[in-house]
Amino acid sequence: MLSHERRPYPLEMDFDHFHNFYERLVVDAIVRTDEDAITNSDFRADVACVALNHLPPRYVRHDVDMSFFLSPQEYAEIDKKISKAVKKALSHVRNNRGRHSE
Repeated sequence: MLSHERRPYPLEMDFDHFHNFYERLVVDAIVRTDEDAITNSDFRADVACVALNHLPPRYVRHDVDMSFFLSPQEYAEIDKKISKAVKKALSHVRNNRGRHSE
């Protein structure tokens, strides 16, 4: 159950200790794939959110945690999944630009 009760610890600090492994990889793939994403941070963020919502969450404390456990084949599979998600996200964001501002 979601709660807005006061916590006995500073929640913000906890978010500094873990992240979704795919986040940096997705942003890197977006920038490599699309020139608009290099200079337009809103576009880049929209594409990243859509792409990340099509990938399974993989939370880690440090990226090296994943690197240690993944084989080269698993890295290749992750790269394929990211490329596919980014391609779909770029298309989706481009096709829906401006719709929510109408």
